[in-house]
Amino acid sequence: SALVVLSCFGASADISLIEVLEREIEQPLIAPLDDAVAHSVLGKRNGKLYFMHDKLQEAAYSKMKPEERCLHHNRYGLALGFVAARERDDRLLLTAVSQINHGGPQAVIDEEQAVVVANLNLGAGKKAMNMSDFYSAHSLF
Repeated sequence: SALVVLSCFGASADISLIEVLEREIEQPLIAPLDDAVAHSVLGKRNGKLYFMHDKLQEAAYSKMKPEERCLHHNRYGLALGFVAARERDDRLLLTAVSQINHGGPQAVIDEEQAVVVANLNLGAGKKAMNMSDFYSAHSLF
């Protein structure tokens, strides 16, 4: 469900990010999330969607089987990573790599995907260094 997808990004996410993800994974997200806003499960303010309570986010996240969570994070991260690379969007790249890394190495399905993940991490690490965020850069290399 759309709430499960949103829960993978934590307590809140930019609507623009969810719109990009919706297009890339070809799954309805915005309309169901707007419905959740109408039912006070989510709030919507300043271009963000957010869970009204942390327990709601935890409940949505727990709907995924623990052994499948890594695959969801990896899928969303790769989808966003391809857009970030295509559009040269550094902010989206950092979000994408965060999702991929949250999925962990066990979510990588083959050598080709491993190379893509490594290149996305390298790009994000370089971006973090350029922003003088050496702690994040260290974790990406």
